[in-house]
Amino acid sequence: MTINSEALQGAVGAPDIGQLRQWAHDLGFAALGVAALDLAAAAPGLNAWLEAGWHGSMDYMSRHAALRLDPPALMPGALSAVMVSMDYAPEDPDWVEGAWSTLADGERAYVARYALGRDYHKVVRGRLQKLAERLAGAIGPFGYRAFCDSAPVLEVELASRAGLGWRGKHTLLIERSRGSMFFIGTLYTDLPLAASESVSEHCGQCERCISACPTGAIVAPYRLDARRCISYLTIELRGAIPEPLRPLIGNRIYGCDDCQLACPWNKFAAAARVPDFAARQGLDSSTLVSLFAWSREQFEASTAGSAIRRIGHEGWLRNIAVALGNAIDTRGAARAAVVAALVSRCEDPSALVREHVDWALSRLAAANPPD
Repeated sequence: MTINSEALQGAVGAPDIGQLRQWAHDLGFAALGVAALDLAAAAPGLNAWLEAGWHGSMDYMSRHAALRLDPPALMPGALSAVMVSMDYAPEDPDWVEGAWSTLADGERAYVARYALGRDYHKVVRGRLQKLAERLAGAIGPFGYRAFCDSAPVLEVELASRAGLGWRGKHTLLIERSRGSMFFIGTLYTDLPLAASESVSEHCGQCERCISACPTGAIVAPYRLDARRCISYLTIELRGAIPEPLRPLIGNRIYGCDDCQLACPWNKFAAAARVPDFAARQGLDSSTLVSLFAWSREQFEASTAGSAIRRIGHEGWLRNIAVALGNAIDTRGAARAAVVAALVSRCEDPSALVREHVDWALSRLAAANPPD
């Protein structure tokens, strides 16, 4: 596949798709493809999802639905999308087993693997900007906008059309040689680039992701009720977490990876090629008690440059309070430490935190009555 010659008329040494992919690889991206911007076929699915109310309190999903389906409305003059992916899996070859081990340990905190390091929004967008600048240096100025989970863009739909993978039954993108542990970046351009070929899907009869979801949020293949998703509950939801769902959250304090951990294609997940996604602040091995002790100042300092900072200190404490309440198998000194940590927040200034602390203490008392 080559770039449409009309887009590069008069350019000197204009790169072909192979050159674009090499530049992308040099910047840490794993793959690059091009998608056309006619998204009319995606409208019924998006509209049905919104009409079902599965977006929960994410009002921006419905408010900006038209922009998702009409890229030129978001970027006037847009004609095509350059789509890229960037791996973020840990370097440890046994990272999947390590993740399951952490999830099984009620004293430890689980943070979704994508959020252990630097904020991916900034990393991917910054490198997309450099890719655009390199292309402009070769062909001259052109119009573009870079996105990474930061605007109303149908990223998975566009990435699948660009041949970067297929949509799995958990609704995430899967690539057969790299699994699904990667970020997606989008570069809308006013260049009429030739679209890449899409790839066939390879989920077959497998439904491990559906079975693995702790809260049953994947209600059917390719259908996600975000209101039940732990990522939504611990990140997007600003108020109280519904009580029936709290015990199902376990020790997941920011996001959830279970559907990806269960996916057999992630045995091929590639380790991050950029250092930005390495775990910071020991978040891949911290205890719930230690993280619950963070003051607001400690939280802000420890999450500087991290995607975690967006939930704020109040959301952080809310989530960890729930996880501490789920540490019902702790005994002895470990149990005493959990209870003491919760008691220390009983008079927290936040009514939201106090509510979840009270719930956690009640749950522990019911599950583990004093000897």
